[in-house]
Amino acid sequence: MNSSKRLWLIIGPVITAFIILLLLLLSPINFAHNSAETERRAAVSLAPQVFKGRQIKKQALAGKYVPFFGSSELSRMDPLHPSVLAQKYHRNYRPFLLGAAGTQSLTQYYSMQTIDTQMKNKKAVFIISPQWFVPQGARPDAFGFYYSKLQTVDWLQQIQNTKMNRYAAQRLLEMPSGHSDHAIAQMLRKVAKGKPLSNYNRLQLSVSALILSHEDQLFSDYRLGHNLSKIDKGVKQLPDSQSYAALDKTATTLGKENTTNNSLGIKNSFYSNRLRGHVAELKGEQAKFDYRKSPEYSDFELVLNQFAQTHTDVLFILPPINERWAKYTGLNREMIDQTNNKIKQQLSSQGFNNVLDLSQDGGQPYFMEDTIHLGWRGWVAVDEGVRPFMANKQAKPKYHINTRYYSKDWQQLDPTAQNLTSFK
Repeated sequence: MNSSKRLWLIIGPVITAFIILLLLLLSPINFAHNSAETERRAAVSLAPQVFKGRQIKKQALAGKYVPFFGSSELSRMDPLHPSVLAQKYHRNYRPFLLGAAGTQSLTQYYSMQTIDTQMKNKKAVFIISPQWFVPQGARPDAFGFYYSKLQTVDWLQQIQNTKMNRYAAQRLLEMPSGHSDHAIAQMLRKVAKGKPLSNYNRLQLSVSALILSHEDQLFSDYRLGHNLSKIDKGVKQLPDSQSYAALDKTATTLGKENTTNNSLGIKNSFYSNRLRGHVAELKGEQAKFDYRKSPEYSDFELVLNQFAQTHTDVLFILPPINERWAKYTGLNREMIDQTNNKIKQQLSSQGFNNVLDLSQDGGQPYFMEDTIHLGWRGWVAVDEGVRPFMANKQAKPKYHINTRYYSKDWQQLDPTAQNLTSFK
C-alpha cells in the first residue's frame, strides 16, 4: 500500500465526517423534535446549551411549560422548589427554568429572542435579585458565558429601529461578546445608530441562522445532567395534601433538620463547603455594598419592554436576604429597601402590577437556604403567589413603556421617596 493510500485511510474518515456534518448544518431539513422525557430533563437541567439554544425551549413552551426566569436561586432544588410542587400535585403547568448563577437582565433579554412567539399572550415568572444591581452592572465574563450567537441572530433578523433595540445593541457592543463576530459587530453598530441593515447583512443572517439552528437541534439535548432525579426525589418527601399548613410544616421540618451546624440559619452543606473557616473575616464585609445606582436598571427595562411587546403576563418575585447574615456582614437595610422600592417603581409605573414582594421576610425561620437564596419556607411563600397566578385567568395586562428608564438619569437616581415620586 503506497503512502497516499495510507494517508487517506488516516484522514479520509475525518474529512468525510466533516463534510457530512457541514451538509447537515447547511441542509434545509428540520431535525426538530424532542421527546417528552427530554423536555422534562431540559426544563430543570439549567444547562447552558438549553438556555442559549432555541429548539427545546420552543417546543416545551408551546405546551404546558411556563418560563421561570431567574438566576442562582433556581438551582436550590429542595422538596418545596416550584418544579417539585408542580410535579407532585399535577399542576396545570410545569416550570421551565431559565437562568443560573450569572444570568442577569441583559442575558435574560437576549435569551427571550428565541422564544418570543411562545411568550405572546402567555404567562411567565421572573425572580429579580437585588445583587444584580451593582454599580458596574453585568459582568462581561458572566454575560459572555451565556452569550448566544443564535439569540443575537434571531434578534437581528426581526430588528426595528426602536429605543429598546438601539439600547440593546449598544449594551452588547460594550461587552467583548459583541465583538466576537466581525459581521455581527458591524450590524450591531448600525442598529445602535438607528441605521437599517443591508440586504447583504440579511443574507449573512439567514445563512448563520440555518447553521446555528441545526447545531442547536443536533446538540442541545446532550448532557442535560441529573437535576430531574432531584425533582423526583423531592416529590417523595412532600405531603399528600398541598394545603399551605401541610407544606409549611414539611418545610419547617426540613429546614430545621438541615441547619444544625451554624447559628445563621444557613444550610449545613453550604456552611461547611463555603463559609466554615471564613466567617470571622466576613464580619462587616458588606457594609459598603450598594445596589441603588446601576446600569442594571436600564438592562431590566429591556426585559420589561420585551414582556410588553409580547403581551406576556408576568409575576415578578422580589426575594429577601438572610437577615442574620445581612446583620453580620453589615449590609445596609435601608439601602436594600430603597433598591427594592426603585425596582417596584419601575414595575408599577409601567403597568407591571403582579409583584410578590418577599423582601421583608429574610428573618423568618427556614425561609432562606443560605445567605441570599430562597429555601424551604421561602419556596412555600413563592408558591402562595405562583399557584393562584397560574391557576386563575388574569386580566389582560396593560403596559405603557417609559423610555426614560433607559437613561443614565434613572440608572444613577438616588431612590429616595421624593426622587422616585418626581421621576417621570
